[in-house]
Amino acid sequence: MTKYQIPKPLTSIDGITEALASVGYISTQAISTTVYLAVHLRKPVLVEGPAGVGKTDLAQSLARGLDFPLSRLQCYEGLDETKALYEWKYGKQLLYTQILKEKIHELTEGADSLEASLKKLGDFQDVFFSRDFLEPRPILKAMEQKTGSVLLVDEIDKSDEEFEALLLEILSEYQVTVPEIGTIAAKVPPIVILTSNNVRELGDALKRRCLHLHIGFPEQVREQRIVRARVPDVGQKLLEQVVAFVDKVRNEKLRKPPSISETVDWARTLVLLHAEELEPRIVQDTLGVLLKRQGDIAEIVDRVDELLVESVAGA
Repeated sequence: MTKYQIPKPLTSIDGITEALASVGYISTQAISTTVYLAVHLRKPVLVEGPAGVGKTDLAQSLARGLDFPLSRLQCYEGLDETKALYEWKYGKQLLYTQILKEKIHELTEGADSLEASLKKLGDFQDVFFSRDFLEPRPILKAMEQKTGSVLLVDEIDKSDEEFEALLLEILSEYQVTVPEIGTIAAKVPPIVILTSNNVRELGDALKRRCLHLHIGFPEQVREQRIVRARVPDVGQKLLEQVVAFVDKVRNEKLRKPPSISETVDWARTLVLLHAEELEPRIVQDTLGVLLKRQGDIAEIVDRVDELLVESVAGA
C-alpha cells in the first residue's frame, strides 16, 4: 500500500465530527472516535443497530464531508465476486477474438508447422485476461482510488456466508486476488463501512477484522439537532413536540418503531401542512408517514390524544 497524506479532517476526532456536521450528519463522540480509529488503524467498521438510525448515512456523509468517491455494494443472497469484485469484459474479449480470427493468416505467416503456429498465437492468450479486459466492481473500484475513498458494504447480513469468506482477504490486507492476473493491492486504503440489521449472525472471522459500532435511536436532544439539520424550516415548538412524540411512540409495542429518517420525513410533512404545533387531527392524518405497518398505526391511532398530552408536557 502506498503511503499517503491523511486528509486534515481525519487527523482528529473533532475534525471528523465537524466534517460530518458540514453535510448534516450529527455525530456522537463514539461514532467519530470509531471512524478516527478505523482510519488510523486501517480497520473496517461494522455498524449494527435498528433500521433507519443512520448506518448507511454515516458512510454516505463521510464521503460527502471528505469529498471522497463512494463505492456502494448492496448485499443480497447469492451475491458473488462478479458483482462485488470484478468481472471480465466478455464483449470486448469477443471483439478481440474476432479481430484475431480475421488476422490469423498474417499472425501465423512464416510458421512451417502447427507447433510454430501455436507458439506465435500463444503470445496473445494472456491479453484476454489482462487489466484492459477487467471490469472493476465496487470493492475493486474503491481499492483503485488514488486519493482515498469510502467503501460501503450495505446490509452484509443479507449475503451468504460464502461471501463473508470472500471478504476476509480484502478486509485484512486491502487487496484483491485475481487468479489470472495476481494480487491487486489498494493504492490508498479505503474507509470501509459494513452495515448490519442483524438479519443473521455474522461469522467470528469477519467480526475479528472489524471495529464494532452500535448506533441506536438517539436521545431527544440529538434527534432535534438531526431534524433541524435536515428540516431547517421547522419551528422550535413543533420540533420539540415532534421529537418527544416519536420518542413516546418508540416505547410502544410496535413491529417497526419509527426511524430517524421517518422522524425527518414527518417533520417535513408537518412543515408542508403549515403546522405550528401538534394537534390530534393532524397527527392521526399523517401517521402513515411515521409508521409503515397498518398494525402499528392501529395500535397508535386510538392513543394519539394520550401520547400527545405526554409528549407536549415532556417537550
